[in-house]
Amino acid sequence: MTRSDPQSLMRQYRTTRDPRVREQIVQRFLPLSRSLARRFASGGEPLEDLEQVAALALVKAVDGYDPDRGTAFSSYAVPCIAGAIKRHFRDCGWSVRVPRELQERAMVVHTLADQLSSSKGESPTVAELAAAASLSPEEVLEARAAYRALHASSLEASTQDSDGDTLSLLDTLGTIEEGYGSALDHAALDSLLQELEDRDRAIIQLYFREELTQSQIGERLGYSQMHISRLLRRAVGELEKAAA
Repeated sequence: MTRSDPQSLMRQYRTTRDPRVREQIVQRFLPLSRSLARRFASGGEPLEDLEQVAALALVKAVDGYDPDRGTAFSSYAVPCIAGAIKRHFRDCGWSVRVPRELQERAMVVHTLADQLSSSKGESPTVAELAAAASLSPEEVLEARAAYRALHASSLEASTQDSDGDTLSLLDTLGTIEEGYGSALDHAALDSLLQELEDRDRAIIQLYFREELTQSQIGERLGYSQMHISRLLRRAVGELEKAAA
């Protein structure tokens, strides 16, 4: 073996930890890491990002490799680099957080779909994908739905409504109705009012809904303002208890 032989460089780096030797090794195996990055490029992540992830994984593989085990460095580095790229997809590539197992299944199904499409010249059926991936049809459908979470759509993206008119995704989002909260409050209050006596319920409605003063309510019902005040406080207290 010559000095420049990869295994010799590996042994030298293992002994000296010389960063210059590590740099030589990394430069030799960069084509391997780039090749692995290109293999995953169909996943939608920028190739430049994948190459950076692969290169960093290569450096770590050089640091962790033990030439005395008798295994070729490439055999050790390939799973290290591929694993780092897969983790990158899992941790950084998804717009919506998806469980790891489902992420991996989605990537497997997507890759198989590409392979079968290339070999058959047409998109595979769910049944064909299920057979190829050893999954149930339901699991394939779930994986395909999960894969759509890999990238978020812009709110400015175009879509069509039921009439065929073009509009943006933003236009399809619901808006907050200003009176919705008030309607809920009124519905809840109507339910609670049923717990009161007829007289107390009438006082509450006159005071809060018709906005009459205590004196006006007293005149209408034939009570003094002070008596209406006591009845109103008691009624409100009953409502608070019923709402608790």
